Formats: sequence, structure tokens, C-alpha cells
Amino acid sequence: MKTSKAQQDETRARIVRTAVALMSERGFDAVTMKDIAWAASVGDATIYKYFPSKERLVLGYFDLVAADAVKATRATPGFADYALQDRLQRLTDAILERLEPERAFVLQARALLARAPLLLLGDQLQAKQTLRDQVLADLQHAVATGEIAPSDFLQLLSGLYGDYAVGVVGWWLHDRSPGAADTPRFVDQTLGILVAALKSGLPDRLVQLALFFVRSQMARVMQARADAGPAAPAPEPAAAPDAAEPAGAKPKPAKPARRRTASKTARTTPTRKPA
Repeated sequence: MKTSKAQQDETRARIVRTAVALMSERGFDAVTMKDIAWAASVGDATIYKYFPSKERLVLGYFDLVAADAVKATRATPGFADYALQDRLQRLTDAILERLEPERAFVLQARALLARAPLLLLGDQLQAKQTLRDQVLADLQHAVATGEIAPSDFLQLLSGLYGDYAVGVVGWWLHDRSPGAADTPRFVDQTLGILVAALKSGLPDRLVQLALFFVRSQMARVMQARADAGPAAPAPEPAAAPDAAEPAGAKPKPAKPARRRTASKTARTTPTRKPA
């Protein structure tokens, strides 16, 4: 019987929640995929259809957190009227709210990602795509309301939020202030700087400056090649020395031609004496 997408999403979420509970209690290395499958009431083969490895399951946890955070952010009363900084701050707060109850697991996950940073690259982390889409919508809303100027680099800028969120989580995990009060202040200050830069058009200027630098360097290289003219033809390879003579030996002088002489076939006839 074919399962619906809703059933698949429910199974995926159940597997993730089960893994988080087991790993928080026993540790990442002490829990096997078979342990998770049994506790989540799924078959040993079924769990691999959703997550091919424990590492990918950890990434699945952050995928789930990002999706829940975006959903909660959009459901915030009055969110449609929020300014850009308030929108980004609400999204960041929603992420931390979902990580807080599972802090022990997040510490283990961060240690795993520190050992294998390539897991955060490419499209393996769906959470980054989810957050990028939401931040892009926030930036487009800010452009539509006149809060920031139009930009050709909104897609690029929105993609950087995922890395920013990873940095915020790292700050939060090491925050030893009472009630982790330094983290909200850090988020408020950094997002304030970011939004102020966007309003000033500084990111666009920086990107344009970088593009101008690259183009000017390429133009200089091409001009230098043009001034140098066409490349000289490669010299023909020297003939290999005669194998019978050692390399570097002086050439032997040519033998003079031999002169041919008449053959002495006739004998000299003796002179007879008169009788």
C-alpha cells in the first residue's frame, strides 16, 4: 500500500524525534540505526529509505527545526506588518526556541559537524534552502515597502542567512550568561548592523566593486597578451646523434676520392738481340 506524503512526513518526524531522544540519553556513537528503527516502530529497511546514515539523520533534525521555525514565524500575529529587522529577528528566535529543549543533542550534533564540515555543504542540508526561501521573501517584502532599495543580489544575500544562523547557534551553545541573555543582545546588534548596511546599499556596492576588480584584472591580462603579440613558433627538435658515434664527438673528415689508373694487363716484351 502506497503511503501519502503526509504519512511519510509523519514517519520522518517520528524517526528524527526518536533519534534525538536516544542520542541525548546514550550519545551519538552508542546508538545504532537499528536501535532507532525499533524505538520508532519502523522496519530496519524502512529507516534507510528516509535516512541513509546517522549523519544524514542529524541533518534531518535541523531540516525539521528550520521548517517548524519558518511555519511559526509566518503564523506570528501581525507578522505581515513587521519591518525587515523584526522579521529576521523573529525567525532567529523561532530557531533557538526549538533548539532549547534539546540543547544536549545540539551539542553532540555540532561536534559531529565540526568533525565532518562537508556535511554542511551543497544541498545536503535542506534547512538552508528553507531558511533562504523565507529570508528572500522578507527581503522582497522590504523592497516592496520601500524599506531597502532594489538589488540584483537578494538571492545571494538571502543564502547567507543559513551561515549566520549556524553562527548564532554556536554563540548560544557557548553563552554562559544568566538565562543566555547575551544571545538575544548579540542577535539584535548583528541584525541591526546587517539591516543598516542593506538600507545604505553597501552590500550592492561591495559586490559591484568586487566585480569591477575582477573585470579590470581580466582586461589587463588580455591587454598584456595582445601587446606581446602572437607566440613564437616552437623550435624544431634537433636531429638525434648517430647511434654509432658518441654524442658530442667531432665529425670525421670525408675520405678523398680515389683516382682510377689504367690496368697493367700487358707485359713488357723483351728486346731481341740480333743474331
